[in-house]
Amino acid sequence: MSARLLLIGPPGAGKGTQAVRLSGLLDVPAVSTGDIFRRNVRDETPLGRQAKAYIDAGDNVPDSLTNDLVRDRLEQDDCASGFLLDGYPRTTDQVAYLDAFLAEHDTAMDVVVELVAEPDVVVARLRQRALEQGRSDDDESVVRHRLEVYREQTAPLIDIYAARGLLAKVDGIGEIDEVTDRIAAVLAERGIVVAG
Repeated sequence: MSARLLLIGPPGAGKGTQAVRLSGLLDVPAVSTGDIFRRNVRDETPLGRQAKAYIDAGDNVPDSLTNDLVRDRLEQDDCASGFLLDGYPRTTDQVAYLDAFLAEHDTAMDVVVELVAEPDVVVARLRQRALEQGRSDDDESVVRHRLEVYREQTAPLIDIYAARGLLAKVDGIGEIDEVTDRIAAVLAERGIVVAG
């Protein structure tokens, strides 16, 4: 079965964990911008070298470069029958670019799953991850800043996809299996059957 999905939600809502699980259950690749950036930087591709300059400076990779990296990934054979996007699009300009890309390929998004999580729960979850994994980007002040950036830049995408009838809200807090089951239920309502 083909499926084109987007997982959206604040940092710490569990997008990465759920993307990996759903990718296996739906037999479509999980496409994470973070993974794309790391792979291209590691392999020293031309796009990776450009991205590294921004990453090393602590800046966001510009939309134009992010779009090029995502286009390159989505044009690979394993994405032909579907994919699950995690971390892209993050801005309204990226939504417009993705729309144009999908139109070029005579397809469209099937569903956008928003993982909903209260900010204080997210902060507590990420502080725990920082302790377990030693991640400096999970410091409370950094997390609260990331949540603010999310609200400013990415939250408007929720309104766009809701207006198109593509948005499905799912409580992102709970045991991993419970959240996966909730997502599977909203996908089933839209005719996307999750194997299990």
